[in-house]
Amino acid sequence: MSPGGPAPAGGRALSVIVLAKDEEANLPDLIASIAPLDAACFLVDSGSTDRTVEIARAAGFHVAEHAWQTYAAQRNWAFDTLPIATPWTLCLDADERLTPEAAREIGALVAAGAAAHDGYTLRKRTIFMGRWLKHGGQYPAYHLRLFRTGKGRCEDRLYDQHFVVDGSVGQIESDYIDILTDSLTKWTERHNMWATLEAREMLGLAEDRQQVDAKWRGTPIERKRFLRMKVYRRFPLFVRPFLLFLFDYVVRLGFLDGRPGLIFHVLQRFWFRFLVDAKIYELRRTPR
Repeated sequence: MSPGGPAPAGGRALSVIVLAKDEEANLPDLIASIAPLDAACFLVDSGSTDRTVEIARAAGFHVAEHAWQTYAAQRNWAFDTLPIATPWTLCLDADERLTPEAAREIGALVAAGAAAHDGYTLRKRTIFMGRWLKHGGQYPAYHLRLFRTGKGRCEDRLYDQHFVVDGSVGQIESDYIDILTDSLTKWTERHNMWATLEAREMLGLAEDRQQVDAKWRGTPIERKRFLRMKVYRRFPLFVRPFLLFLFDYVVRLGFLDGRPGLIFHVLQRFWFRFLVDAKIYELRRTPR
């Protein structure tokens, strides 16, 4: 659908793109977190039936509607279609927010006009069931979210998509916050869907569109991709979820995050990965 007309940048240096569907509970906190930034704000909505669009418009967002396909397709559609007229673009989800320190750092960087790199990673602070997960490999974690407009794309993958930048990448030294879930029911429903997509990727049933290099000596994102592609996948089905859980929960001290840490690691590092393997097993038994 049409993005709905121009949204003038008004001399601003930054545009913020937010993806959302039925996020009326999360959107106000995101809006408050980016309020210190002098940014042109865009919301790409994929069929919300709650007050998401109303809240965004009231906050001055330019709202575009586009039917959901995948995260990558949604993000790249936004890059190709929205009337972005600023030098820099920041991508966030509705259940994410900037810390005050990150907002100040990003604002100063884009306002200076002499950034050393074409893209910047932010340090992610994961919140699960109200607790900041500081152990088990969950912190620090880095994700590329800020880049010069026109320089960034999202990997066209079914699952585990990252942004890639045509140019050099630096690092923002402040955190952004990722609220993983407000409901375990919603969390498991999403992960059931993602397990199917990941199984198809791992079996090669989806076109291989990986763009992030798998490098042990690369960026934090490249090292993570290396561990997933070159190490984890070499272990046998149904064995590797146990090993991953033990490594993150015991060796990397995930147990120090209390009951939320236990629930997270059992569900994310064991249940989800076991479900992926089970779906791989099922797909192998199913005639094409």
